Amino acid sequence: MTQLTLDMPESAFAALHQAPREFAQEMRIAAAVKWYELGRFSQGRAAEIAGLTRAGFIDALSRYQVSPFQYTAEDVAEELHDAD
Repeated sequence: MTQLTLDMPESAFAALHQAPREFAQEMRIAAAVKWYELGRFSQGRAAEIAGLTRAGFIDALSRYQVSPFQYTAEDVAEELHDAD
């Protein structure tokens, strides 16, 4: 696994009431959720990036109010139409 080093202001940890290690884990989850929301990663890959199980990642999606489904209503309607 590759390790990254980020310079963060001390105020970031205080604002979220988290230690640096907890903050780093939350950043991984937030990034993975956003990339999943944008359609850049599958649930499985995003869960791996977040350091979570797939079930744990789905829980994180709920906390961030992101749908676990990557299909829009239009996508579903189109697929149903194509199936006819």
